[in-house]
Amino acid sequence: MSFFKKLFGMKLEEEQTMTAEKLNIGIILGSTRQGRVSPQVGEWVKGIANSHGNANYEIVDIADFNLPFLGTTDGTEPGIAAWNEKLTELDGFVFIVQEYNHSISGALKNALDFAREAWHNKAAGIVSYGSTGGARAAEHLRGICGELKIADVRTHPTLSLFTDFENFSEFKPQELHLQNVTEMLNEVVAWSGALKSVR
Repeated sequence: MSFFKKLFGMKLEEEQTMTAEKLNIGIILGSTRQGRVSPQVGEWVKGIANSHGNANYEIVDIADFNLPFLGTTDGTEPGIAAWNEKLTELDGFVFIVQEYNHSISGALKNALDFAREAWHNKAAGIVSYGSTGGARAAEHLRGICGELKIADVRTHPTLSLFTDFENFSEFKPQELHLQNVTEMLNEVVAWSGALKSVR
């Protein structure tokens, strides 16, 4: 067998192995406040994702890492290292975003700022909720994603506090969101796979 046949044969095997391996996608809960509804939304998204089986999905709760406010400590808290290690394990993300004062929560912004390279060259989808579907928070998040070299996908499910929640606390999504969530997840998986080769 010639050198070139061996070389291209090896490359083909590597590509096939990469294709066969499932990507790891983290569904990041963007709120840490008491009474939050993001766990309900996150589990709903995970249920839809698991039914497709095109990647490994897990809930990543910012609250579990007990991150301090950036710049207020010496940075040696174990949660900071654990947060970066978790992000490094992931190939892509789905942010569950709630709108506070026309933007994302302070907890999510703080968590975004506590990592750098762990975000780079990965894809993300956004599922937002609020009085206007969380659209303004999602737009702010897109700008931050660009700075962190996260490729955010276009399809964006927006959930209304008035029509998708009962008493603003019990999540009861309308069926019409299912198609958008599915499309968003497909885009995240496709882009995450493409960007994995860049990393």
